[in-house]
Amino acid sequence: MDTSPAEDFRAVAGHFGDLVAATPAERWNDPSPVADWTARDVVGHLVEWLPPLLKQGAGIELGPFPPVERDPLATWQAFTEQVQDLLDDPATASKVLSDPHLGQVPVPQAVARFFTNDVFQHTWDLARATGQEHGMDPQRCLQLVAGMEPIEDLLRSSGQYGPRRPVADDADPASRLAAFTGRDPQWRPHR
Repeated sequence: MDTSPAEDFRAVAGHFGDLVAATPAERWNDPSPVADWTARDVVGHLVEWLPPLLKQGAGIELGPFPPVERDPLATWQAFTEQVQDLLDDPATASKVLSDPHLGQVPVPQAVARFFTNDVFQHTWDLARATGQEHGMDPQRCLQLVAGMEPIEDLLRSSGQYGPRRPVADDADPASRLAAFTGRDPQWRPHR
């Protein structure tokens, strides 16, 4: 990506936020392509895992946020505003995240590499769960798959990804990314 971590997050989280905003209230409890998750759980997952990582690894506290159970849009907006403020703050550039699994990584790069890419990947899940077009950048999809392929065994052993799914030779880039992460590219909500 040729953008700063702050610019990249603004674009990716903003697009995800557009999908959150466009989700009808009656669709939040619909299933998602992630087993045992609803559309609301996709938002909840993203809001829940970054704050503990930043607190434990860099002493940065985020929150509180409105409960995702009550209002996923308000939750996402409050959360992304705090993450964006963190990335926009010049002082953040000198902060380092220390994690036994990730090593020592400057906070902006850690957010970009691990979180912004996770938001991007879960865009497909939310779009599918709520019957929307994902609108994901095809080039970024292909770059993520290419970047993950060399560490595929590590990713699968983490439990974060299911088995890679087969895709047709002419599958679009978002379907290739979904299949790599263990999703069925043909998945549709059962309504």
